[in-house]
Amino acid sequence: FMKTQEIECRFLEIDKDKLIQRLLELGATDKGEVLLEEIIMYDSAEEWRKDNKFIRLRKAGDITTFAYKEYRSQSVDGAYEIEFEVDDYEKAVLFFEKIGFKPFRYQQKRRHSLILDNIIFDIDTWPNIPSYLEIEAESKQDLQKATQIIGYDWAEAVFNNARWILENKYNIPLRDLRYFTFDRVE
Repeated sequence: FMKTQEIECRFLEIDKDKLIQRLLELGATDKGEVLLEEIIMYDSAEEWRKDNKFIRLRKAGDITTFAYKEYRSQSVDGAYEIEFEVDDYEKAVLFFEKIGFKPFRYQQKRRHSLILDNIIFDIDTWPNIPSYLEIEAESKQDLQKATQIIGYDWAEAVFNNARWILENKYNIPLRDLRYFTFDRVE
């Protein structure tokens, strides 16, 4: 069985160091921090862009993944994702270009991941905004439990995706940018 429905929430403008310390005190496994380099691709007519669907190629150290993502709603279970590893980043880009998809945006973020009781705590740092926490679990109840054990308030949880947060909270026009990296925003 392949999990495709993402059950997740976010907490904005966190104290990254304090959160990492708390999770380590609770016994979390620290997976470390990695720079994620991503290419967002749409179909050549950009119909997918209008429908909140895209292909993402992501390089994280030596690991490259391909993902199909679709945002059906801004809710705890509104994201649909199919993701798997590919062995060659450049070949994957070429493959998608040849079947009619085009690179639209190059983006980067730093992600520090910790795991506690099968719950994933990803601390994401994008260019020009404060770090935020994304918690991913098997159920809404697990998300609520995770929120409680780290001392966060469930009422402050955000269920919007990263693009919505960047555009609406921080006024970054992500949908129109071709580059959103640590050294280039245009």
